Amino acid sequence: MWPYWLMFLLPTLVALNVREIKTNTATSFSSDGVNWEWVSAGLVMTLLVGYRFEVGGDWGNYLPMLDNISGLSLIDVLKESDPGYQLLNWVSVEMHWGIFGVNLIGGGIFSIGLAVFCINQPRPWLALAVAVPYVVIVMGMGYSRQGIALGLVMLGLVALSRQSTLWFAVSVVLGATVHKSAVLLLPIAALASTRHRWWTVIWITIIGLGAYRLLLEESTENLYQNYVEVEMQSVGALIRLLMNAVPAIILLVWRRKLQFAQAEASLWLWFAILSLVLLGVLFVSPSSTAVDRVALYLLPLQLVVFAHFPDMLGSKFEKALTVAVLLYYATVQFVWLNYADNASSWIPYRFYPLEAWF
Repeated sequence: MWPYWLMFLLPTLVALNVREIKTNTATSFSSDGVNWEWVSAGLVMTLLVGYRFEVGGDWGNYLPMLDNISGLSLIDVLKESDPGYQLLNWVSVEMHWGIFGVNLIGGGIFSIGLAVFCINQPRPWLALAVAVPYVVIVMGMGYSRQGIALGLVMLGLVALSRQSTLWFAVSVVLGATVHKSAVLLLPIAALASTRHRWWTVIWITIIGLGAYRLLLEESTENLYQNYVEVEMQSVGALIRLLMNAVPAIILLVWRRKLQFAQAEASLWLWFAILSLVLLGVLFVSPSSTAVDRVALYLLPLQLVVFAHFPDMLGSKFEKALTVAVLLYYATVQFVWLNYADNASSWIPYRFYPLEAWF
């Protein structure tokens, strides 16, 4: 399991040794025009996610999708459920790339979204370290479709924090073509809007209804049957929701000390409220899996809150609070890798090029 710890330790060391300053653009640039540290981090993450071999709890579920898409025309592919993901499968089949082509492209989308999101935090490398134990290892390497969708959603959240609701809507709808559940995040744009709110409500409602009709309507009955009627349960759902609840409570209690810009404050306030609402819903829902799947899109709240956390009490305590955050997520990773019921699907990490060569 050493590759997982290496993924965590590298951003941890940078977060501990570099005084990080918040950037003002959606992509961070150094004096020569490219932030090569983040390009390198994104490339490594893309390769590790994309070239994993028989790693992740859903690995076997994605292989039949390649067979099902083989021989279909492009028009037929776009008529399939989750057409964005099916398009990746179709391209990979046509190019003879197999599942690794799908995972590599998907891993690239996920990694770009995560990197851009982290760069826009006051402590980017701390945000990345926070992301590794669950967002990267579990979601990026396990839930391939939702990982891609989350990458696109994170790009949209960066846009929304800058009051660009159009780009947020575009990103979420693209994410919904990969995993239809992403469409549920569209109302956040209306809730978080701080200007032209009623106009935003109107056109987000129109886009949401259109996305529902095109991507979700035909599957609603099946989703209800598969998740609710059969009372599908997810092991560890309560723990994952509690992990979102911790930063939610921190934000609600000390939001003024977190020093968000106005648009960001409204956005993350709603994320915090929804995180706590879903925790409550978990106790009355017949399906913990349904609640758990929706809560996955609220994971960015952890990155945001804990990237701001070390600066809450001033420079005197920033190092201690940074260490506290990193120890917390090191514990999360240790417990998950050693004691989670499904961790065996991730261990050992296997890298396809090495498997093929040796």
